[in-house]
Amino acid sequence: MDYDRDGQMLNFVSGLVLGAIIGAGIALLTAPSDGRKMRRRLKKGATELSGGASDRWDELADDVKDKVEQAVKGARKRFS
Repeated sequence: MDYDRDGQMLNFVSGLVLGAIIGAGIALLTAPSDGRKMRRRLKKGATELSGGASDRWDELADDVKDKVEQAVKGARKRFS
């Protein structure tokens, strides 16, 4: 059961991050400004977004790893 919940959480977070990236890109591309400013804004936004997403992804991976380790320890105790 916990594995299903972790998988759902991973799918939700992945979808949320992807949606944010797509939404931000569309918003920046449809905003009125010249090309040079737009490229700077896109680069800055992508850098900030990728850094934040990377940090969140690492935190989620650590959480999943901890849950798996707890499940393995629990299984070993139960079957020992």
